[in-house]
Amino acid sequence: MKVLIATEKPFAAAAVNGIKAIVEGAGHTLALLEKYTSVDQFYAAVADADALIVRSDKVTAEVLAVAKNLKIVVRAGAGFDNLDLAACTAHNVVAMNTPGQNSNAVAELALGLMIYMNRNQFTPGTGSELKGKTIGIQAYGNVGRLVGNLAMGFGMKVLAFDPFLSNEMIESTGAKVAASLEELYEKSDFVSLHIPATPQTKGSIGYNLVSRMPKGACLVNTARKEVINEDELIKVLEDRPDLRYVADVAPEKAAEFKEKFGNRFFATPKKMGAETAEANINAGLAAANQICDFFATGNTKFQLNK
Repeated sequence: MKVLIATEKPFAAAAVNGIKAIVEGAGHTLALLEKYTSVDQFYAAVADADALIVRSDKVTAEVLAVAKNLKIVVRAGAGFDNLDLAACTAHNVVAMNTPGQNSNAVAELALGLMIYMNRNQFTPGTGSELKGKTIGIQAYGNVGRLVGNLAMGFGMKVLAFDPFLSNEMIESTGAKVAASLEELYEKSDFVSLHIPATPQTKGSIGYNLVSRMPKGACLVNTARKEVINEDELIKVLEDRPDLRYVADVAPEKAAEFKEKFGNRFFATPKKMGAETAEANINAGLAAANQICDFFATGNTKFQLNK
């Protein structure tokens, strides 16, 4: 089987070498398309591929239409909004992600962003410590639980809301359970977002929730920019000059946020959550292992388009 790595933003060399060893060790061949500059290059490379590994590269209906041999695509990372799942299903392609491989990198960044904001973006002036503050974690999956664990190490109080998990599971980690999403925002000095971008969550974080936050609170988004209602967030930051917003995903209106709110707002220049050597390697190797296991045993444990 031919396995293609197609990455506009390449993996680290160590990750590529590791993927190559796994793929070839299982008796398959590896092809590499890095730093491509047009979708036509992607089309040509994927035309005869049996399996595809991508990072943030978009696997669209058009890509799938030319990939006549494709049986499986794996997004090396947790988020999968760059995969057209309906089109994958229509073309009988199994779509997977690699949950958990980038989680620690994202969790560490979330805490780093909180420190950065509480220390006035490292500009002169008296800042504030994380110790004793309450962090509300919206979605308590792989990343959310790691954020909670790290926050406890800083002496923070952890409050979590996840309607898909039992109270017992959340409490077993040392966190307290918020009875509602509204309560999470009302009681948290920081709210850390870890929800995916779905039809239900897109634009769901807006005035009603953020306006409930305590004085001096900060909203932290290392999830997806689409979950934010930007117009409503601008409105609440205008009405509440004590509130702050920090993101690993620059909003569409980033220039307006910066102009209006100065150091009450910060966004990384590009998405940095998974940008560590460890996460880069872990996600790539996981993708290779999942593909080889799928070809060998039919394992679809991480299939997204069921």
